[in-house]
Amino acid sequence: MDYGRKLTGGKYHKFRKKRLHQIGSQERHSTLGETKRKILRVRGGSRKTIVLKTNIANVTANGKTQIAKIINVEETPQNRFLARQNRLVKGAILETSIGKARITNRPSQEGQVNAVLVHSK
Repeated sequence: MDYGRKLTGGKYHKFRKKRLHQIGSQERHSTLGETKRKILRVRGGSRKTIVLKTNIANVTANGKTQIAKIINVEETPQNRFLARQNRLVKGAILETSIGKARITNRPSQEGQVNAVLVHSK
């Protein structure tokens, strides 16, 4: 049967709209480009910094962390089309100035890109 319909053909009606705390936020995508951040107000009045675009990453190798420039998004395990669009998502393999690195955090939630070195140059 059609979605939202009973077996008899009648409609299901919502008994109320969603409350403010039940509404999800707008989906944000982090991409490769000149650094651009946004500060959001979240529940309880706290603030969350998200990154919309960035071209730098905190890359950790052998217990030491250094800032590296992101050149390209090589591959993304979740969806190959995200790599074509240069989206920065958790698990994506980046080509950086010091070698290939894998993103270990969620940049669209945390405001920065953290990665671990996979192959050095």
